[in-house]
Amino acid sequence: MIRFENVGLRYGMGPEVLRDLSFEIGPRTFQFLTGPSGAGKTSLIRLIFLSLRPTRGLVYAFGKDTSRLGRTQLPALRRRIGVVFQDFRLLDHLTTYENVALPLRVLGREETSYRADVVDLLKWVGLGDRMHVLPPVLSGGEKQRAAIARALITKPELLLADEPTGNVDPPLAKRLLRLFIELNRLGTSVVIATHDYALMDQIDARRLILSDGRVEIQD
Repeated sequence: MIRFENVGLRYGMGPEVLRDLSFEIGPRTFQFLTGPSGAGKTSLIRLIFLSLRPTRGLVYAFGKDTSRLGRTQLPALRRRIGVVFQDFRLLDHLTTYENVALPLRVLGREETSYRADVVDLLKWVGLGDRMHVLPPVLSGGEKQRAAIARALITKPELLLADEPTGNVDPPLAKRLLRLFIELNRLGTSVVIATHDYALMDQIDARRLILSDGRVEIQD
């Protein structure tokens, strides 16, 4: 699904923050992306999501060499990837239901074609009774689950989650992890960026460990 070949990244004229990255993310796989704070996990997530282009090297997404694609061709590939951001990025003037449905509205879908899917997904993440409230009323954990539901509503082939348990207590972190495991069992590849080793120790999964700008793979 995703393949990096000798990828490097620098911002402006500064030094490379990521260098010589070569790895693959296959279909139906589950992996953690970890490393110390400032190691470049968020930058790598953005490279995988194709919202950031590498300074050098090649990134292949779903069989396509992205260096040969124009900016107008990338959104179609991004739609096959769901992302859960650290800051949730929920719109405060929209209800939980409306936030989750937003990606489908942007695609031009009629509400009658997706309403049942949105309701079912909100129930699946435990927000069935919170779908008509605004984000400011939600707890941190509820906002996190709403962000996960929004990332899943388009049924992505790959889900990227940037520190999805960073602002929740351990019991909720375990519940979120179970959601990701179940999602993977249903066929979606999952990449979770985290520095929470207690969370990672709960499942035997591949680890992509970032350190000094390079990645070490631990199967």
